[in-house]
Amino acid sequence: MAAKVTPAVNAAKAAGVGFRLMEYDYDPSADAIGLHAAESLGLDPAIVYKTLIVQLEPKALACAVIPVAAKLDLKAIAAAAKAKKADLADPALAEKTTGFLVGGISPLGQKKALPTFIDASAEALPEMVVNGGRRGLQIVLAPADLAKATNAAVCAIVAH
Repeated sequence: MAAKVTPAVNAAKAAGVGFRLMEYDYDPSADAIGLHAAESLGLDPAIVYKTLIVQLEPKALACAVIPVAAKLDLKAIAAAAKAKKADLADPALAEKTTGFLVGGISPLGQKKALPTFIDASAEALPEMVVNGGRRGLQIVLAPADLAKATNAAVCAIVAH
């Protein structure tokens, strides 16, 4: 496995929050990367969260952190971000803005810190798992610590 120091890991250290790292063999052909990560690590998918970069109208980006098995509610994220509408950002723009490759985008340590929204489902969890800034690397931490480290808003943003 590659080095475990990524901008995301450094951001968690700088925020002074407790965390641990987990690694798995990333499969670029997996249909759902987050579900593959949960399965590979033997974790309940309910505690594994994916990071989605969202294009807001007018011209802004935001970061949504939702359970891997959930679907983002674009109207809810737009409302939370006080935008007219939202759509998933172009993968190339997401990579350029965050400094991470798709499949390795973390809410932590982004090149350009984006407004971050964590789904409210995380509040009930003692810990959650998010991408560690590299394909195959995950960070396990308390939801409140992730919110603190990313200045995130916690709100309902998944489709029901």
